[in-house]
Order: sequence, then structure tokens, then C-alpha cells
Amino acid sequence: MKKPELLLPVGNVEAFYAALKGGADAVYLGLKNFNARERATNFSNYQLLQLVDEAASAKVKVYVTLNTVIKNSEISELIDTLWFLSQTKVAAVIIQDWGTYFLLKNYFPKLPVHASTQMANHNSAGTSYCNKLGFSRVILSRELTLPELESIQEKSPIETEVFVHGALCYSFSGMCLFSSYLGGAGANRGLCAQPCRRFYTDHQEQKSVFSLKDNQQITLIPKLMELGVHSLKIEGRLKSAEYVYQVARAYRMVIDDPNTLPKALEILSMDMGREKTQWFYSNQVANSISLVPGTGLPIGKIIQIAGNKISIESNTEMKPGYRLRVRTQNDSEPVTFTLDHIHRTDEKTYQLSTKISGIKPNDELTLVGTGQFRFPSKLKGEPSKIIPKIAPQQKATILNRLKHKRNSGNELLYVRINNLNWLPMLSFAYFSQLVLQLSKTDWKRINLELPILQENKPNIWFELPQFIPEKDIEFYANRCTDLAGAGFNRFSLSHLSQKEIMPIEAIFGTNENVYGYNDAALGLLEEEGAQWITSPFENEMDNLLAGSARDQVIPMYYYPKLFYSRQPINLAEDKISNEKQNYRRQIVNGITHLLPEIPVSLLQYKAKLTQQGFYRYLIDLCFEEPSKATLKKVFTRLKQSEAVQPSTTFNFKKGLR
Repeated sequence: MKKPELLLPVGNVEAFYAALKGGADAVYLGLKNFNARERATNFSNYQLLQLVDEAASAKVKVYVTLNTVIKNSEISELIDTLWFLSQTKVAAVIIQDWGTYFLLKNYFPKLPVHASTQMANHNSAGTSYCNKLGFSRVILSRELTLPELESIQEKSPIETEVFVHGALCYSFSGMCLFSSYLGGAGANRGLCAQPCRRFYTDHQEQKSVFSLKDNQQITLIPKLMELGVHSLKIEGRLKSAEYVYQVARAYRMVIDDPNTLPKALEILSMDMGREKTQWFYSNQVANSISLVPGTGLPIGKIIQIAGNKISIESNTEMKPGYRLRVRTQNDSEPVTFTLDHIHRTDEKTYQLSTKISGIKPNDELTLVGTGQFRFPSKLKGEPSKIIPKIAPQQKATILNRLKHKRNSGNELLYVRINNLNWLPMLSFAYFSQLVLQLSKTDWKRINLELPILQENKPNIWFELPQFIPEKDIEFYANRCTDLAGAGFNRFSLSHLSQKEIMPIEAIFGTNENVYGYNDAALGLLEEEGAQWITSPFENEMDNLLAGSARDQVIPMYYYPKLFYSRQPINLAEDKISNEKQNYRRQIVNGITHLLPEIPVSLLQYKAKLTQQGFYRYLIDLCFEEPSKATLKKVFTRLKQSEAVQPSTTFNFKKGLR
């Protein structure tokens, strides 16, 4: 049986050396831009050249993460980065943005490409489609069950990679808008503010609702090897070198000899993470929410503060060099410090002399590092070569080819509904296209003979869901074929790989979940055959105006899915709140959606957008109760270019960082 690759996270130089010592076959890391862990130290171009040479001497592969979405203003810098990487010996780049793929495919084709987990590939349609596009590997979504993974592996024509250890996101990776919604710090931009780790009020009780335990699949390594998974990935580019070394050591042992599992589990007990779960792989979903969102081993609490004297109570023996984290009672930003001058006052009490602000008696303490392992903080040697910048003319040619012709056309208004009770209230006299975002049940029972559907077949689009489990691929493929046979051959895709599901003669557009943030991405989607492309919900006006394209569909009224999760949550009612606003839960097709209580309204920008050349707009009535009054209000405000209140503007004016 072939051993899988052990892939380790490298957020800084110390972590790189920890990964080498721990037994990594490959490492993944980010440069100073375009990676989903912007808060990690990351690496300069010069450091990458040093690191690649040193990794090569240790026969370790290096993968570079470029797994964020890209703004139009960043395309020039992205080209510089891709050119640089194309001249190095990196083994592959890991990407999320379709524009990055478009540039790689057309101008830097020798660079191997891995589809990031941010691309949300979760079934065999995803692996098949990525193979057709020339990707060399797909990093699968973490929400798969073991039978689903087994089925995907049987059908996959491409290498697969799965996460086996580390933090889990509540929402599907690449589909979370909550951090972006709270303050413009987009998870898809590498700036996640971790809203799933916060406390929320559920029926007057503050609690941890969305914070998942950490992933740990070490007992399943033999099964994953049997299935033929190519790469086992450890999460943690924001984690310490000590974490990287200990986790690497444990997984290396079990990959090489499954009989070492007891020793490996003992090592992992000191990874300083959260409680552990095997989540969907082992059907541990019901108890996968952590009551303590923070990381670290709970070891005690602060019992007294007197000037610069802090007394600690702990059953764990405290040692100089231990790194402790204080979890404050009001759940504010945690305070971290290293034990230095400390002495034991009795069996369970220690005193240290230091001044630490923002802490109080009864604050809880966790151990986040022992200081036991030390690794070099500087890379060795000089790079084997220095890479010059891309030739200005070559770069100018690429940029010029990305420009779109400014199509002008009559205004097209798209309306989307997810409740069939809207149909009797709608009239095509007020809009051009109707998108049906239906539950699986409604896909089965919709009456295609309704006059509004029969009379407007060329303007009806059936939308496929964001998540299609492996067992449902055949259902949606057959239903699409049936619809096309009945004259309804237009579909709205929530994932580009859903092209694999549609009949050959079908026509499609892409919704806001097929990210078209930049001119390069729009070029790819058009090249793949999309008849219309929806601008992402978290997009900003400045980014739209910075691009040359003007025929995107601009969402003007909608409720964004802040979380899109396969993990159910236990609530007293379908409403929760934080200090900023209220939210509501809805469950569709077994997926939990968390929605803001009030909609996003960009109706007030209609006149300006039209003046700038945009002419396609979307009114999204999904998650809105069917009402003629709502219809009239929204259509009237759109016509008058006025906002609906109460509402927010999401990132449209304040910007997406």
C-alpha cells in the first residue's frame, strides 16, 4: 500500500524547520500577499528561494498558497507573483480564485495547480471537472462522510488531499460571509475575524453556538491509505513551531507504522488545541461543538492580582518558559504571556512577578506552549538564483488581454425566489428573468404546467444548490435532463463543476457563489460558457468600477447566507444575537443557513450603477416571506433608486479588505 504524503503547515521559519524535523513529505506556505492566512508571518520572495533550495536538499516539496479572491486593483501584483513563482522550483500553487486559474492556464501553464479547499469541491463532479481543467490535485471539503470520500476516491481521476488535523470552520470553507459582513474582513481574503468562535445570545443565554472542536483523524490513517488519498494535510499556519513538530511527529509515526498509534495519541494530547472530533468521517456530528472556543489545555485560573504580583491556581506543575493564555470573563481578546519569574507558594498555587493588563481574578488559564522545542528562526544559505521581474511589455500584454468590451444593452432585471408561493404574485411585466432556488422537495414536486412557467420558458432558470452530496448527483443530473426535455434547459450554477451535471445542450449562468471578483475570473467564466455572471454578495463598488466588464448581474436586494453549514446547531429558537444585531436560522436540504435579520439593500445605487454602464440587476426574494406589499416596495424603490429600510449595504460602500 502506497504511503500518502504528509503535508505540514508553515507560517514562519521556525515552523519550516519543525516540519522538516517532524517528518514532512511536503510543506505549504504563503507569501506576503494573496494567501488565506494573512495574519501568519509568511515569507518574502527572497526567503522562498532560500526555503525551496533547503527543502529540495531534504527531498521535501513546497506548495505556495495563493488561495484568496483577487480584486481588480491587485491583478497587476498577482501577475508579478505568478511570474516569480513560475521561475522557481515550487511543486505547485494552491488557488481559490478563478481569475488566478485563468492567468495560470493562459500565461504560466508550467506551474502545477491545486484546487484549494476554499473552492469547495465536495463531490466527484468537482474532481472530474478540475481534472478536465488541468488541475493536478483537489483539496476536498472537510464536511464529507467516509462513504462519500470512498465514492469520490473510486471515481476520481485526479489526486485528492484531505485535512486530518487542526481547526475546523463552522461554515463550508469558501462559503462563509460572516467575518466579511461584520466589518469587511473577508475570510475569502485571508482576514477571517473568526465569528464562529464568539459567544451569541440564544433565548437570553450567552453560549458558544458555532465553535467546532478540532479535527483529529489519526485513527483513520490506515483507512485513508486504503482509499488511496494522496495527501494528508495538517491545518495550522497560525500555529506555533512546537505544534507543527508534535503533530508531524505523531502522524509520521502512524503513517510509517500503524502500531505506534497509542504513542502518537499521547503526543497529540499536547498539541495545545481544542477538544477533538472525527466529525463527519466517524459520524461524531452531534457532539462536535466546543463549549470553550479558545485553544490550549485548561490548567487553572488567576486567583489574585496585587500590583505586579499575580497568583495562579493550577493542578499542573508550572515551569519557566510555559506559554499561557488568559481567557477573560467577558470573552474579549485573549491575553498571552510567557512564565519567567515564578515560584510555588503551595501545592497548587504559584506566584509570578509581572504587570499584565486586561486580566482579573477568576479568569481562566490555558497552556498554549511549553517552550520545550526550539527551532532556527533564520533560513540558511543564499538562494541558488535571483529572479528578475517580468518584462514590462509581457505584463502589459497580459493586462491588455484581460480587458472586456463594454457591452451595452437594455436593462435586465433578474428575480430569484426559493418559495413557490411567490409564483402567483409575480408578473414578467416587471422583470426579465426568473431564477428558482428550490429545495430538493420542490425540485420533485414543482408543477411545470403553471402558466407563468409555460409562457416564459426562455426566461426561467433552475438553480442548483451550493452543496450536492455524492448520493444526490444522480438525482440532480436526472432532474436537469427531465427539465430540459420539458423545454426548461436553462440553469443557474452555484458551483462551476455543476456543468458536469447538466445536459450537453443546456444553457447556464452563474450565481454569486461562483466567484467573479475580477476581469480575469469573468474571462474564465465566459470562456466556460456562462451566459450571465452574478457579482459576489460581499463585493464592493470600487472593485466593480475598477474592472472593465459591465455585464455582471449586480445583486441589489438580498439576505446573504453568513454561514452555510452541514453542521446542525442546537438553539432554543431560530433566532440568535450578538452585540451588533440579530440573526435567524433556516435549514434547507439539511444545510443550516445563518441570515441577518435585515436585508442588504443597494437599490439606492441603481442610478449610479446604470450611469457607469451596468444594466443587469438581481432582486433576491429568497428567505423573504411572500408578500405583494414587499414586491411593490422593492420594485418601486429600485425604480426610484432609493433604499429599503431597515437595511445594510454590506461591503458595497465601506469596502472589502
